[in-house]
Amino acid sequence: MAVKLRLMRMGKKKHPTYRVVAADSRSPRDGRFIELIGRYDPHHEPSVVEIDNDRANYWLGVGAQPTAAVRKLLEISGAWTRFAMARGDIHVVDASPPPPPADQPSEEAEPEPDAIESTPNDSAASAEEPVAPESAEEEPAAQEAVAEEAQAEQPQA
Repeated sequence: MAVKLRLMRMGKKKHPTYRVVAADSRSPRDGRFIELIGRYDPHHEPSVVEIDNDRANYWLGVGAQPTAAVRKLLEISGAWTRFAMARGDIHVVDASPPPPPADQPSEEAEPEPDAIESTPNDSAASAEEPVAPESAEEEPAAQEAVAEEAQAEQPQA
């Protein structure tokens, strides 16, 4: 007996709901079925998918063939992934979480000290750069000192 996992149409006109069933492939779409596995309601937002994953995995394990629509529903519910992992189609290499992104610059991004010393243009430019930030730091300090002196000179009432 060839078993298929398929949708069985229920509901009313223009508003179908579906049952996910295991049925003989020769029986009609809405006819006799072997077992009810779940239900699918596409009209709710978001769509309602309720599938008994254990029973779905059982039927997949004994050779039942899902239709394209049911396979999508099984992927959504997670039953298809469990079945594929049990069958060996999906291999999990490393279950540990990936390392966090590095906040510090990597060693490859930093130029080597030998490379800096070997180029005279870079060393001259790097010698000039530290002078500018120091003078920039001294200017606000000097302005603060002038402001403090001005406050000290004002007579207190």
